[in-house]
Amino acid sequence: MPAPRVAIVTAAGRGIGAAIARELAAEGYALALLSPSGAAERLAGELGALGFTGSVTEPSDLGRVVDETLERFGRIDAVVNNTGGVPKGDLLDHDDGAWHASLDMVLLNVVRMARLVTPVMRRQERGSIVNISTFCAFEPSLDFAISSTLRAGLGSFTKLYSERYAADNIRMNCILPGFVDSLPHGEDKAEKIPMRRIGMAAEIAKTAAFLLGDGAGYITGQNIRVDGGLTRGV
Repeated sequence: MPAPRVAIVTAAGRGIGAAIARELAAEGYALALLSPSGAAERLAGELGALGFTGSVTEPSDLGRVVDETLERFGRIDAVVNNTGGVPKGDLLDHDDGAWHASLDMVLLNVVRMARLVTPVMRRQERGSIVNISTFCAFEPSLDFAISSTLRAGLGSFTKLYSERYAADNIRMNCILPGFVDSLPHGEDKAEKIPMRRIGMAAEIAKTAAFLLGDGAGYITGQNIRVDGGLTRGV
């Protein structure tokens, strides 16, 4: 039997990250899971994966995950960059600290992970990275001012990265979820969605698994909305 593909999933202890970990495990991936709470270690025990407690905002934690994944499995085929939320509030109410912390959480974590895994994927002559973003990356919302601003930057980085490394058979895409059941939402949110329901974390997970797999082998540099039709941009 061929060796299983190996994937790293961050913020994998609960919600969308945990759903992605479960989906990839079901597809036969060997996994390394990271979260700050210890929940990823517990899920890793359930799935037979490597588990780590740490933060995507700490370069040393990311380095430890990559190093130990390579030591255990010898390769890294896929990465899912998932993160926690960023502060909400009125546009100019956020101080510099909130902006800088969110930059680490939303964008620099992806840049840092790319620095670590790209040389590995180039040696392998293949790799795929999926970044979990948000529907408001390209339809900014005042309700999510920091997230809207920084995740638009994430979309730009994704496009630039995909252009730079496509010839090395390394792909990077973003998923832009709408309102998902991993967070509490009132009925008013569902009424704004053409499908008239909140999305499921499992649906985001299946999209991530598709984008990481061979079926998406010609898809790179894309920001794919999985939002039930919430956003209106063409």
